[in-house]
Amino acid sequence: MPSQGQAMRVATLLTGLLECLGFAGVLFGWASLVFVFKAEHYFEDLCEQNATLMGNATDQDVCKAQDERFSLIFTLASFMNNFMTFPTGYIFDRFKTMVARLIAILLYTSATLVIAFISADSALLLFLAMPMLSVGGILFLITNLQIGNLFGKHRSTIITLYNGAFDSSSAIFLIVKLLYEQGISLKASFIFLSVCSAWHVGRTFLLMPRGHIPYPLPPNYSYGLCSRSSTREKKKTPESEKLDLQSKEFVSPAEEIRGSGWPEEPRSFRSYALSRRFAWHLVWLSVIQLWHYLFIGTLNSLLTNLASGDKALVSRYTNAFAITQFFGVLCAPWNGMLMDRLKQKYQKEARKTGSSALAVALSSAVPSLALTSLLCLGFVLCASVPILPLQYVTFILQVISRSFLYGGNAAFLTLAFPSEHFGKLFGLVMALSAIVSLLQFPIFMLIKGPLQNDPLYVNVMLVLVTLLTLAHPFLLYRECRQKEHTPAST
Repeated sequence: MPSQGQAMRVATLLTGLLECLGFAGVLFGWASLVFVFKAEHYFEDLCEQNATLMGNATDQDVCKAQDERFSLIFTLASFMNNFMTFPTGYIFDRFKTMVARLIAILLYTSATLVIAFISADSALLLFLAMPMLSVGGILFLITNLQIGNLFGKHRSTIITLYNGAFDSSSAIFLIVKLLYEQGISLKASFIFLSVCSAWHVGRTFLLMPRGHIPYPLPPNYSYGLCSRSSTREKKKTPESEKLDLQSKEFVSPAEEIRGSGWPEEPRSFRSYALSRRFAWHLVWLSVIQLWHYLFIGTLNSLLTNLASGDKALVSRYTNAFAITQFFGVLCAPWNGMLMDRLKQKYQKEARKTGSSALAVALSSAVPSLALTSLLCLGFVLCASVPILPLQYVTFILQVISRSFLYGGNAAFLTLAFPSEHFGKLFGLVMALSAIVSLLQFPIFMLIKGPLQNDPLYVNVMLVLVTLLTLAHPFLLYRECRQKEHTPAST
């Protein structure tokens, strides 16, 4: 029976990884899909309308309305991806795994069917389909992250691996694009993705729990096929009902550091949400995320400009970008490994010096935050230089920076704030950063309109704002120094 249970857990782990890798974050392969949509003449009527108004304008200038429409769709979908993190997390917490997954399957299947059966005449339905695809995907990720609870000491590694798989799933739209170029229609590809919902349903009933996977894992815990009835599982889960998924996700590192308890006086959620530490973290996440969303949403337009409209060249660079995204699954665990090693190092030093537990926790996050900011700065600088071959370097820096961003965000919130407030703070920071991400569309309009396709001034402004994110790790370092001499227990 133990070997059977272990085989069940390994099957759950591998199928969950495949689900995240193949479905959860496909939205961020948007640049590849836009290439196909343009080949299918989506929103091309906007180009014709502008052509009659602008007379002798070139195709590149005329179709800026088409680019604006695609940018608006991605802006809405990426906004929903972040903003809906809080309500989808609540759905998972309140109604548990099975209900959350069935909702995800419904949204995802509906979205893929809509995309499969629309045409250039009904392209406006993309405004409905892409947000549904995004929300369905984030629910797949949320319900799969708890699988790390099945593997004890490897829990954080599995969680970061799943986040990396979420990033890498953007390569799926590259496969759709390559199949399209080989004669496989867009309709056929998305019908196949819809049919895969049968597999999602099978996982839901056979390889996933009805409730939550508790942490720490109780002895003889069983679920899915290995559970003869739901009673055993139900006995194990009431304790986990009180926990948000996100707080379960990173709770063990915090518990290891905090020891006997959180070293600050108990405070309300409101006081933490209005704290300087949280405000600077919100700035850090919002600025870096805005840059990533702006780059992904406008990549097709950027490459078209740099390639002077050469479709073959645009296709080659679009493929290169999508291929680099696939390696996000390999980059994501690096940040977790960095923080884990630093945590162990600072814990040993704290035992010798008597430094406070909070100082140890925050110190392990400083290098990760600073490195993420520097990676983003390098990515921004390369993206700002209008040299096409340099964009290969941009793609590499972008995928590493994005892989570091989200795991670092969740890990910092767990280390810097009490676990009882983590779920609410995580939902709040993601929702507020989603509102900031809406700026990508007016920035795109500014470049295409008043700046006449010259992004120089916007790039300079965004580089300066990116430099501002380095203030977060610097201020955190100063705070750590001040707490170094605080007693470890209060």
